[in-house]
Amino acid sequence: MKPRMNFYQAAPETIKALSAVETQIVASGLEKSLIELVKTRASQINGCAFCINMHTQDARKLGETEQRLYLLSAWRESPLYTDRERAALAWTDAVTLIADTHAPDDVYEEMRAHFSEAEAVNLTMLIGAINAWNRIAISFRAIHPVKAKAAAA
Repeated sequence: MKPRMNFYQAAPETIKALSAVETQIVASGLEKSLIELVKTRASQINGCAFCINMHTQDARKLGETEQRLYLLSAWRESPLYTDRERAALAWTDAVTLIADTHAPDDVYEEMRAHFSEAEAVNLTMLIGAINAWNRIAISFRAIHPVKAKAAAA
């Protein structure tokens, strides 16, 4: 696969604006670990290798475990996530797949049981922002860094 363009160079002010939304969300008080789980989960749903690579690395830097990252795509079947994380992940799934789900009331109510109104808005903006990044990265064929394989012994 070959990148179609460097979107950072092509429209720096637009990319700067999307980055500013993310900066605001990070400063909003949502847990940084939760932010990375949400970004990774939406990126899994969208199939964005560039973003999955980035956000799993960022999550690990924040102390996230390998096991929780490996099981994130099957979060519903794993007891490793807190009730708050599970509510955020269900909301992430619903909002990322909005054309199919229309953000069901039961998922919304469960999310609201764990998030204040302001947190709900910030969480939803986070989901919207990572979905925008996924669409940009996939559309312009962004390629994640690739480490060289170790030489065979």
